[in-house]
Amino acid sequence: MNNFTATKCRANDVSARGSGSCQPMVGSHTMKLYCKIAVVVGCLLGGRLLLDLLLGMSAGEPPPPGDDGRVVQGVQGRLVARHPTVVRSPPRPILKQQPHRLTKKRQKPVRDRDFHEPIFHLHKWKGEEWVHLAVVACGDRLEEAMTMMKSAILFSIYKIKFHIFAEDALHQQFESSIKAWPSVYKTHLEYHIYPLNFSVGDPHEWKKLFKPCAAQRLFLPMILKDVDSLLYVDTDVLFLRPVDDIWNFLKLFNSTQLAAMAPEHEIPKIGWYSRFARHPYYGAAGVNSGVMLMNLTRIRSQLFKNSMIPTGLRWEELLYPLYHKYKNDITWGDQDLLNIIFHYNPEYLYVFPCQWNYRPDHCMYGSNCRGAEDKGVSILHGNRGVYHNEKQPAFKVMYEAIRNFPFEDNLFQSLYLPLQNSFMNTVHTLCGRLPQVFLKQFEQAMRKVYELHVIHIG
Repeated sequence: MNNFTATKCRANDVSARGSGSCQPMVGSHTMKLYCKIAVVVGCLLGGRLLLDLLLGMSAGEPPPPGDDGRVVQGVQGRLVARHPTVVRSPPRPILKQQPHRLTKKRQKPVRDRDFHEPIFHLHKWKGEEWVHLAVVACGDRLEEAMTMMKSAILFSIYKIKFHIFAEDALHQQFESSIKAWPSVYKTHLEYHIYPLNFSVGDPHEWKKLFKPCAAQRLFLPMILKDVDSLLYVDTDVLFLRPVDDIWNFLKLFNSTQLAAMAPEHEIPKIGWYSRFARHPYYGAAGVNSGVMLMNLTRIRSQLFKNSMIPTGLRWEELLYPLYHKYKNDITWGDQDLLNIIFHYNPEYLYVFPCQWNYRPDHCMYGSNCRGAEDKGVSILHGNRGVYHNEKQPAFKVMYEAIRNFPFEDNLFQSLYLPLQNSFMNTVHTLCGRLPQVFLKQFEQAMRKVYELHVIHIG
């Protein structure tokens, strides 16, 4: 027996050696073959253990088979399923991965350069659906109006028709500002610029009723005779989610409802109308007219109950007599007149939640809009001039982020990330102490763009 055979027998089978059954290995070729097999098995076992450690799999878990039955391809398939779009590009917000639907069509790999390209071209406008959006601007409200319109088209899916009512001196500035927008947006929007038009009564009296031109909204049903439904917003409004979502409230109107507004306050005991109003108002705390959704067809055809005559009056017949009766009692101009109208006609009004018209009043004395706490702000209304002073920094940083965003840049890098950083400087304030209230819907809108870009377009 040669030395190799004797050593092998002593190390592995003492009982066999004692019984004389330990046999020598025969032939050098056989010995070499056994050595090669041992080396290959050792490599495979070592490689499997390394993969188990890297993937966090238990050593006893059977490997997932690949299409051709090889273990390594199966492991790679699992990695692809977990991280389909792993990209190490410039910093982006950390977004929760959504489950991917399996489709027969193979997804194209995402390239790093995709995240440097503008995202605005990813919008897919649906069919011929149009949102009609109206705004009234006088004096120094051009910048606010343009920023509002910009926020409306950033995430919109439906096409938008802007109806802009402005003083004559602002017409050319609106025209040139809109023409400067990227062509990809201009092909999916229309705009019409109108002169101020107060069709009944004294125009100068209407113009000075509250803030310059604010009463123009009362005359929109008579001016826009070919428009069926309309969303009116003040210039100091910002859309933090697709404008389509509030437009869809029209589908929730019952057979009598013809307009929708949010409450002026959530707590009647501390609301303005319940404490100070000298005229009738809607419900327990009144409504705010800064965001108003209207079915103009119904408004034009309906009779409105009132306190002046026993029979109803049509909209165009009601406005001027109503103003003359209450002009010495109203403080907020046209909003007060709307409250009086819907006080006598509550069945005509749909009331949407406070997060669709979120104002400093909802947070400056403590948070009192539960819908915004739970779901985030959908429409931000920066009244009291908070976009232009230091009283409510949380409102100001939202406004400045959208105003300063260049259309051609990446939404994440040039809008969302700067907004997040700026908002951290407001968390010491009453309105900024809950960042998720302001950022939740905005983040979800960002995520939709991200998913569209990476999963559907990529």
